[in-house]
Amino acid sequence: MKLSRWLPCLEWGRRYDRNSATQDGLAALIVTLMLIPQSLAYAMLAGLPPVTGLYASILPLLAYALFGSSRTLAVGPVAVVSLMTAAVLAPLFPAGSAEYIGAAMLLALLSGLLLALMAVLRLGFLANFLSHPVVSGFISASGILIAVGQLKHLLGLSASGESLLQILPQLWQNLPQSHWPTLLIGLLSLVWLWWSRARLKALLQRLGLSSQSAGNLAKAGPVLAIVVAIVAVTWLQLDQLGVRVVGAIPQGLPGLTLPTLDLNLALQLLPAALLISLVGFVESVSVGQTLAAKRRQRIEPDNELLGLGAANLGAAFSGGFPVTGGFARSVVNHDAGAQTPMAGVFTAAGIALSVMLLTPLLHNLPQAVLAATIIVAVLSLVDLGSLRRTWRYSRQDGSAQLATLLGVLLIGVEAGILIGVALSLLLFLWRTSQPHMAVVGQVPGSEHFRNVERFAVIEAPSVLSLRVDESLYFPNARYLEDRIGELISSRPQVRHLVLMCSGVNLIDASALDSLETITERLHTAGVQLHLSEVKGPVMDQLRRSSFLDHFGGQVFISQFEALSTLAPQNTQSGLLYGQPTPDQSSKIDRQSR
Repeated sequence: MKLSRWLPCLEWGRRYDRNSATQDGLAALIVTLMLIPQSLAYAMLAGLPPVTGLYASILPLLAYALFGSSRTLAVGPVAVVSLMTAAVLAPLFPAGSAEYIGAAMLLALLSGLLLALMAVLRLGFLANFLSHPVVSGFISASGILIAVGQLKHLLGLSASGESLLQILPQLWQNLPQSHWPTLLIGLLSLVWLWWSRARLKALLQRLGLSSQSAGNLAKAGPVLAIVVAIVAVTWLQLDQLGVRVVGAIPQGLPGLTLPTLDLNLALQLLPAALLISLVGFVESVSVGQTLAAKRRQRIEPDNELLGLGAANLGAAFSGGFPVTGGFARSVVNHDAGAQTPMAGVFTAAGIALSVMLLTPLLHNLPQAVLAATIIVAVLSLVDLGSLRRTWRYSRQDGSAQLATLLGVLLIGVEAGILIGVALSLLLFLWRTSQPHMAVVGQVPGSEHFRNVERFAVIEAPSVLSLRVDESLYFPNARYLEDRIGELISSRPQVRHLVLMCSGVNLIDASALDSLETITERLHTAGVQLHLSEVKGPVMDQLRRSSFLDHFGGQVFISQFEALSTLAPQNTQSGLLYGQPTPDQSSKIDRQSR
C-alpha cells in the first residue's frame, strides 16, 4: 500500500511552490483573524476557559494537514460540537474546573481514537445513519438552543440547562436583574456583527476596494468588535461596574499533557464520543466535498476520518477539546484562495503567536461580546424552511426532522439526535416492509413492461408478471408471500408467475425461505414460479443455495423473453409492431415507476 494513501501531504507537498505558499499565507491570515474570536467563544460555549479554544486551534490543524485530504477544510472548534461537549460534561463536573477540563481532553481522545479506528476499518458508512433531514433538524435546533443559551451572557444573568424548557424559565425569572451595561455592550456587538456580515463588504466596495479585498476585511468584523469592547471596558472601568470579562488568560504555548485517564469515566463518555465523532465527521465531509467540487477536486472519506482523528488526538494532548471542520471558516479559507492544507499550518502558527503575545490584552474582553459572536454565527445555521420543504416532499423524512428538532430543543442534544436517528431507521424499516409491487404488461410495439394501472399494456391471461421495486429481506419477506397469495387467488386462469427482479438488489436468507414457501404454495395451486431480470450479485447469491435446483421454473434474462417463452401467442414483437396508438399513449403517466 502506498504511503501517500494515508499521508496525502506527500502528494501535494511534492508540487508545493512559492505561489501556493503566498496564497496559503494570505488565506491563513484571514482565517486566523476569524478564528481567534471564534475559538474563544466556542470554548466558552463548551464550558471551558477561553484559552482552551486557542489551544484547540494549534496542534489539531497541524495534525489534519498531515492526514486530511481536503485542500481547504479549516479544522478547529465549532459551535455544534462545543454544545455537545457542554451537554455531556455539564452534568458531571463544575464548568471550567480542572476535572471538567480533563474530561474534555478525554472526550477529544476518545473521539480521536474512534475516528482513527473507523478510518482503519473503513467504517465511514456509519455516518450514513445520520440522514440529511436528521442532520438538518439537529443543526437548526442546536443553533436555536445555542443562541438562547447565550442570552444569559448578553443580559448578565445566571441560567443553565440542556433544553429550552430548562433555560427559558430561568431567564424569564431572572430578567428583572438584567445588568444594563452588559446588555448594552451585547446589543451593540450584535448590531455591529450583523451589519458587518451583511453590509460591510458592499460599503467597502463602494469606497473603492476590490470585491475580494472588501470581503476579506469584512471577515475581520468580530476582531474589531473585540478591540473596541476591550478599549471601552478598560477606559471606562466597566469591569468594576459588574461587566463580566474573560479575565486572566495564560500566556504561552500549551505543553503536551495527558488527558484524564479514568477507565470508568472513559466508558461513561464513550457513547457521547461516538456521537460527537459521527456528527463532526458528517459536518466536515459535507463541507469538504462541497468545496472540493468547486475546484473539481475530491476528498477521501477514509482520509478525512484519519485526519479528523489525528486532529482530535492533537487536541487531547494539548489541553483542547473535540474539534472538526467548520463551515464558515472553510468557506472563508476557500474563497481567500487557500491551495493546500499548508494554510492550516500557517493558521496554527498565527494562533500560536497570538497565544504567546496577545493573551494579556484579552483580560478585559467582555463575555457579552463573545456571546454575540456565537449568536450571530449559529443563527446562520438555522434553516427552519428546510423542515417545510422536507415535509412537503416526504412526510416520513419530515417527521424524523421535526422529531430531531423538537427533541433537541425540549429534551437535550444527545436525546434529540438519537430520537431522530431511531425514528429514521424505524420509518425506513416500515417503508421497506411494504415494498411497491406492480403487475406489469407489455407496452405495444416495444419490449418494455410497465404498470397495468398506469399504461395501456398487453397481458397474457395465463402469465402473471409481477415487478418488485425493493430488495427482499426480513422485514418484507412475509409481505411478499401475502401479496402473491392475494394476486393468485384473484386470477384463477394464471399458470405462470414471473417475478420481475429488476429492482431487487438483495435477497437475504429470510426472503429466500419465503421464495421457497411461495414456490410450494404455487405448486399446490398449479402455478409455476419463474424469475426474470435478476441482477448478477443476486444471481450469485441464489447459486450458493439449492433454490435454483428445485424451484422448477426458469430464470429469464428479460421479461420480454419470459413472456415470449411462456405465452408466445400473447407477445408482440417490437420489430413487427409500431408505436402505441393515440388512445394507448394517452394513458401513459410520466410517473411510470
